[in-house]
Amino acid sequence: MDEGKPTKPKWWSRPRTHVPDSAPADSVSAGDGTSGFHGGDVGVDIDIDDMDGDFELEKPAGTGTGMGTGTGTGVITAAGADAGDRAGADAGPAAGQGSGEVSGGMSAPASGERLRPLHDPDPYSTPPYGGPGPWAPAPPVQHPRTTPAHGTAAVGAMTPPQPSPQPQPLPQPSPQPLPQPQPQLQDAPTEAGPAPHASAPHTPWQNYDPWAAAPFQQYDGAVAEAPGGRRGRAGRSLVLGAALLALVSGGVGGAVGAYLERTGGIDDVELPQAGVEAKGRAPDSVAGIAASALPSVVTLHVSGSDAQGTGTGFVLDRRGHILTNNHVVDPVDGSGEISVTFSGGETAKAEIVGHDSGYDLAVVKVTGVSGLRPLSLGNSDNVQVGDPVVAIGAPFDLENTVTAGIISAKERPITAGGEEGDGSDISYVDALQTDAPINPGNSGGPLVDSKARVIGINSAIRSADSGSELEGGQSGSIGLGFAIPINQGKRVAEELINTGRATHPVIGVTLDMEYSGDGARVGVKGDDDAPTVTRDGPGARAGVQAGDVITEVDGQRVHSGEELIVKTRAHRPGDRLELTLERDGDEKKVTLVLGSADGD
Repeated sequence: MDEGKPTKPKWWSRPRTHVPDSAPADSVSAGDGTSGFHGGDVGVDIDIDDMDGDFELEKPAGTGTGMGTGTGTGVITAAGADAGDRAGADAGPAAGQGSGEVSGGMSAPASGERLRPLHDPDPYSTPPYGGPGPWAPAPPVQHPRTTPAHGTAAVGAMTPPQPSPQPQPLPQPSPQPLPQPQPQLQDAPTEAGPAPHASAPHTPWQNYDPWAAAPFQQYDGAVAEAPGGRRGRAGRSLVLGAALLALVSGGVGGAVGAYLERTGGIDDVELPQAGVEAKGRAPDSVAGIAASALPSVVTLHVSGSDAQGTGTGFVLDRRGHILTNNHVVDPVDGSGEISVTFSGGETAKAEIVGHDSGYDLAVVKVTGVSGLRPLSLGNSDNVQVGDPVVAIGAPFDLENTVTAGIISAKERPITAGGEEGDGSDISYVDALQTDAPINPGNSGGPLVDSKARVIGINSAIRSADSGSELEGGQSGSIGLGFAIPINQGKRVAEELINTGRATHPVIGVTLDMEYSGDGARVGVKGDDDAPTVTRDGPGARAGVQAGDVITEVDGQRVHSGEELIVKTRAHRPGDRLELTLERDGDEKKVTLVLGSADGD
C-alpha cells in the first residue's frame, strides 16, 4: 500500500532470470546452514541471497536413474560471506564453498542465470507466509538458537530441513524454510583487507519464537506491551484500591464509633449494672464484723439541767447493763434522763448504776427490753500493734457508724477531763492507740477486733485545736484515737455493777506534780504539813521516802507523775509492783503490794 513513502523493492518480489527447463535443480539443505543446488553431473553452489522470491522447480528428468544423489558441504569462514543469508546481500561472490556429486543426468543451471518467480511482484508487499495460497504447507516450527555476536562463526546452526522434490503431476512450490537469525558476517577477505559486512534489514518474522513470552514490539513508533505487564499493573491497581478502601472504611468506622461512644448510641441510655449477689460476707471482714457487732451497740441521748449530749455504749449482759464513758452520762447530775436507742430503732429509758471519773467509765441499765444481745469481750493483753480493729458509734449523732483502722500503739498513758479545776474529774488511762476515725459521739462505743470481740472502749481523741479531751471541742479525728483497755473496763464494770463504786490501786504516796525532771518524784511536804508517804501504807512498808524519784515500774520507764498513776491504775489492788528509785544519786529497787482506795 502506498503511504506516500518511496517504493522499495522487496526481496521476495525481485524479478529473476528464469532457469530453463533443461536445467532442473534440487534444493539441498546442508547441516551447517548453507544451501546448494545440485544438478547434472556437476555440483554447483548457488547463493540463496541472490534467489529472492519464489522459483519453479523442474520436474525430474526421469525415474530410476533419472534421480540423482548428491552431497553438499558448506564452509563459513570468519571473513567469509554468509551463504544462507536470507536478507539478500548483493555483494560479491559467496565465501561459502559447496561441492557436490550428482548422478542421474541432472545438470546445474547455466552460470549467471537467475530463477524466475512463479508470480508477478506483489505491489502490497505481502509477507512470504500466507501469500502463496492454501497449497503452501505450514512453516516448520522449532526453537531457534541464540544469535551469536557479530563476526563469530555460528557453529552447529540449525536450518529447517528442506523436503526433497517428489514427482508431482503438476509443479508445486517448495516450502520455504523458517527464517533464522543469522550473524552478520563479513565478506570474504581480499587482498586490500576485509570487506565490510552488510546487515540484513530487521523484520518481525526474523526472530520468531513460538515458545517465548510475547515481548515488547514496536511498530511505527508504537510500543505493544506484553499481557503479563498489563496483568501486573491491574493487580497493583487492585491492591492499591483495596488498601484505600480499607483506610476509608477504618476512618469512617472510627468516627462512627467515637460518636456512638460520646452519645451513648441511637437508643435510650441504659447503664451496665451488676446483678444481685449474696449478702453474706466473710466473718473477719469489716462488713462481717459490723454485721455481728451492730445489734449490741446502742446510742445514748443524755439531757440534764445544764447540758445535753450524745454518746455510745454496748450491751454487757441480758439483764440490760450497758457500759459507756463517765463523761457521756455526767450531764445527768441526778436530775436528767437517759434515752437508749438500739440498732433496730427501739428506744428505752436507762438509769445510772455506777460511774467513776478516774477511769472514765459508767454503767447504765435498761428495763423492760427483751432480745438483748451482749457483745463478746476480748483480752486486751493479746492485742498486738498492727492488728485490725473496727470502731462503732454515733459521731455527731450519726447512729451505727462503722470505721476501721489498726492498733497504732499500746500502753499509751493519757489523761482526759480536768474541767473541774481540782483534778477530781481527770481520768488516767493506759490506753490503746488507734487510727480508726473516732469523733465526738463515738465516746463509750466498742473497739472490736477481727472476731467482733471488744478489746477497748473508745474514750479520747487528740484534736488539732482542743487538747486531749473527746468532748472538749468539735474538731474531727486526725487519726489519733485512744481506747480504755477492756481488761481494765471489765474489772471496773464488775465493781460498778456489784457495788456501785470502783476501787483504785494505790502506792500510798503523794506525788509532786510540779516536778519537771525525768521520773515521778515523791513530794517533800504535803498540804497542811501532811506527810507525803502514808503511814503504814504500801509505799512506807516498802521503804519509799519523801523526795525519792521513781524512774521505773516493773522495768518500764516513767517520765512523769501522770505516767506513774497510769501504770499503777492499769493493775488491780493487791497486785505486786517493782519500783526503781533514785535517792541522793543512788539507785534502789523496792517491791510493794498495791493497796485499794474507793473511787468517787
